[in-house]
Amino acid sequence: MTTTGIDIAALRQKYAEERDKRLRTAGNDQYLRLTDQLDSTEDPHLPVMEREPVTDHVEFTFIGGGFSGLVTGARVKEAGLQRVRLIDKAGDFGGVWYWNRYPGAMCDTASMVYMPLLEETGYVPTEKYAHGPEIYEHCQRIGKHYGLYDDALFHTQVTEVEWIERDERWLVRTNRGDAFTTTYLGMGTGPLHVAKLPGLEGIKDFRGKSFHTSRWDYDYTGGDPSGAAMTGLADKRVAIIGTGATSIQAVPELAKHAGELFVFQRTPSAVDVRDNHPIDPEWFASVTTPGWQQRWLDSFIALWDSVLSDPSELDLDQEDLVQDGWTDLGRRMGAAIKGVPPEEFSLERMMLAIEATDSVKMTEIRARVDSIIEDPETAEKLKAWFNQMCKRPCFHDEYLPSFNRPNVHLVDTDGQGVERIDEKGVVVDGKLYEVDCIIYASGFEFYGTDAVDRAGYDVVGPNRRRLSEHWAEGMRTLWGQQVHGFPNLFIQQLFQGAFLGSNIPHNLVDTARTIALIVKHMQANGYTQVQPTAAAEDAWIDLLLTHGRPLGNAECTPGYYNNEGKELSLKDRHNVGYPMGSGAFFRMMDKWRTDATFEGLEFA
Repeated sequence: MTTTGIDIAALRQKYAEERDKRLRTAGNDQYLRLTDQLDSTEDPHLPVMEREPVTDHVEFTFIGGGFSGLVTGARVKEAGLQRVRLIDKAGDFGGVWYWNRYPGAMCDTASMVYMPLLEETGYVPTEKYAHGPEIYEHCQRIGKHYGLYDDALFHTQVTEVEWIERDERWLVRTNRGDAFTTTYLGMGTGPLHVAKLPGLEGIKDFRGKSFHTSRWDYDYTGGDPSGAAMTGLADKRVAIIGTGATSIQAVPELAKHAGELFVFQRTPSAVDVRDNHPIDPEWFASVTTPGWQQRWLDSFIALWDSVLSDPSELDLDQEDLVQDGWTDLGRRMGAAIKGVPPEEFSLERMMLAIEATDSVKMTEIRARVDSIIEDPETAEKLKAWFNQMCKRPCFHDEYLPSFNRPNVHLVDTDGQGVERIDEKGVVVDGKLYEVDCIIYASGFEFYGTDAVDRAGYDVVGPNRRRLSEHWAEGMRTLWGQQVHGFPNLFIQQLFQGAFLGSNIPHNLVDTARTIALIVKHMQANGYTQVQPTAAAEDAWIDLLLTHGRPLGNAECTPGYYNNEGKELSLKDRHNVGYPMGSGAFFRMMDKWRTDATFEGLEFA
């Protein structure tokens, strides 16, 4: 099969060859936890302030001070709760944006849909893709706007959570000696919560400076998150290991300031045009009529996700409010599907149409590498040989040009990765690259590791039943949000809900609405407990196990999208999304909230 001169059969073979050379039997076990390897447990941003243990009672407690906690806290405050407590191991709100202050950090979906509660707080983003400091400030803005600082506990980690039957409350204990009760408990530790390192021999032996991108050491590099020059690197040989979404943003900044920069690559990312630019306040005012942010969220989902769920709902003539790389990708795939004659339409024919348009797009992305990179050998090594959605698509205008700088060296490992770390530097295929500093851009635990273990605490429900026991064979929830047998417990996460909606904050905002409605209903009717019925939870899990949508597939190049290429276990197969896609999931939940019959829940 060919399309516009592209030999798709040959591409399939090339993609399979590149995948196979990267396959490892270890799966997620090839990684190590950051805190087990490097001295990075302390907060590099704010000192820990001494305080007395807290032993009071609050109405709602949310574990996690990132977007999930902030939007949930905001909505339950709007629902009438007064005392809402957010707990976080960080020194402030922000979650991923508190920790990830590496140079160049920014969102990769447009600010207008990525930054939650813009309409409620009246904030105008300065750029189409806001940088990290601005997003962090917006997290603080939400906290102040909704009074969430009042009862917050920072630099605090939950150690125990237990349901107290006689009081119909949760007891929360922490590493700061706190032991307080709460009527409702929310959990949102996030998919970017536990930093990981490649499982390389010698990580602890390196005598130079080393750190993970989520614990950036500006005392060593100089500069700051706002982009000040990293003068401390001017005479340094710097290594960065990893070429995923984080590295795509950090490499251009490192390239400007490091004496020499060595970029160690196992798999190149597909890097398309970003075209970031300032937001014109006058234009913003002209498009932001009441309800504007929800309309933008709906526009993003309709154009991006409908091609992966219900093609009959595709409307290629609808206005693209967001106009970014994601909606462009959705329009391309949508046009390909619409191009299939009705009499020939089938799932197989639809997937072939998507494959064809993906081949065209990836050929364009590889051609972009040739048009930018001056050295042909380097250009070949920077080309991504996989379907675009096998890994998180990247968009950046400065990453590729960085490799034209004389101080920047790409060290491609032909899919094998770094061999080991030496006391003097990084070893690849027997060759030692001596460096002063190693930066690990190796990401976070996301898929394939135990959810309770990632959280760092278990939840003990009625009759001493633990959440880890309930989830022993796989996560069990209703809509990814509540768990039978664990009253007044709410979860903010991606699995078992919308999941593949690539603009993650949309998932969190929608779930927060559901949580707030349930809480308001309980307050109004004098209920003290709520949980899903066993039948509703069972039916939801059966649906997911039968038809659920995994994030990636085994034919893809290994990565966190497909469990690092390792076959999914039964437990892994619970970590999927709603079969009809995120748009359909959001519509289903909106109807559930509108009907207000609270089907699937039992109150007491």
